[in-house]
Amino acid sequence: MSTSTPIMGVGRTALISTILVAVGPLSMALYTPAMPMLVEAFDTTQAVVKMTLTAYFAGFAFSQLAAGPLADALGRRRSTIMFIGVYILGSIAAALAPTIEILVAARLVQGIGAAIGVTVSRAIVRDMYPGERGARILNLVAIAMASAPAFAPALGGVTIQIAGWHAVFVLMVIFGFVVGGTTVFGLKETITPDITRLRPLNIARAYRNLLVNAEFMTASVVIAAGVGAFYAQATILPFVMIDSVGLTPTQYGFSMLFQSGTFMCGSLTMRLLLRWWKPSQLVAPGLTLIVAGAVALATAPHVIGASLLTIMVPVAITAFGVALMMPFMLMAGMRPFPHIAGQAAALTGFMQMGAGLAAGTIGALFADPVMAISTVIPAMGVISAATFFLYRRAADTAERREADTQATLQADLAPVSPAPAE
Repeated sequence: MSTSTPIMGVGRTALISTILVAVGPLSMALYTPAMPMLVEAFDTTQAVVKMTLTAYFAGFAFSQLAAGPLADALGRRRSTIMFIGVYILGSIAAALAPTIEILVAARLVQGIGAAIGVTVSRAIVRDMYPGERGARILNLVAIAMASAPAFAPALGGVTIQIAGWHAVFVLMVIFGFVVGGTTVFGLKETITPDITRLRPLNIARAYRNLLVNAEFMTASVVIAAGVGAFYAQATILPFVMIDSVGLTPTQYGFSMLFQSGTFMCGSLTMRLLLRWWKPSQLVAPGLTLIVAGAVALATAPHVIGASLLTIMVPVAITAFGVALMMPFMLMAGMRPFPHIAGQAAALTGFMQMGAGLAAGTIGALFADPVMAISTVIPAMGVISAATFFLYRRAADTAERREADTQATLQADLAPVSPAPAE
């Protein structure tokens, strides 16, 4: 839907995008303090309990590949209502789960339903506010979004101690109805739905165009490795901080303020710096901090010993860097594809969650969780920073090609002066 005046203002767009994108991380952050407790509750092993998070990641990641085409074909609003309904059903099933197997299945369903949040939140920003302006809105979203994961682990830890692990999923059911209500009463449709986009050939062609585009793929890898580290940490940190360091679930919840609180501080800092700098100019400083955090996490726990500070301070440095880097890189990947912004956002989200899933799975192979987090997470930070150099090359090439094409079109349309009379 292309109009001179956006159908939703900046504030409304930022608020709705925040609520939608928060579904995924909130559903993970509320739950992680319960993971060590579930080992005893279901008389099972750490590896099996980790499967509940792995199932959530898998549902979240792969479902985005369907959420993107549905958001482009049915519209942002209708597709969101459908998926949030699935999320609510999964949350109810998880709250009532009598066995670990059913809990794993319920978490899979939750992940499928939650996938729409990331896809639609980014797509509606791209629909109405592309480029640097969209990156500024995503910075607003990051500031507000950080507040939920910042306190969610602590809220989850307190809830578990008061009412048990089942109550965490009751909170998710309530949040699902909040998201559904916001969609029904607040979200306006930002595109003209086109059911032909659901044709298998059209979906395959769109994903192929994304996969072979160097600008999109390199930007998405920068995001996948940087932000995906948060998801990978969620599968490792509970066992590091509770089992190795010795924190209680509530203490672990508050320790996560190092990550989410610093991410919020980074987003607020970016908001201040945007008075003088463009979002694109903050990517390199952000990646520098990500590499610094990677080096610290790879060395400090082994040189000084695993503790709250040697684990969480490097995590905090990385989170600050991600907050500076993420808004522009999200818009950068979608820049060439305004007509399939839903699928572009979905594939970026899939790669982001897929990277977290793959890294978390690799981390689970380590017998020592401290060794896992000090190896896997730093590697992701280095990959993110290294890929940015490939993105710059691809983006510069694309800009030159577009400039040449525009110059050729202008030359073809220019009036031809008649030949002088002899």
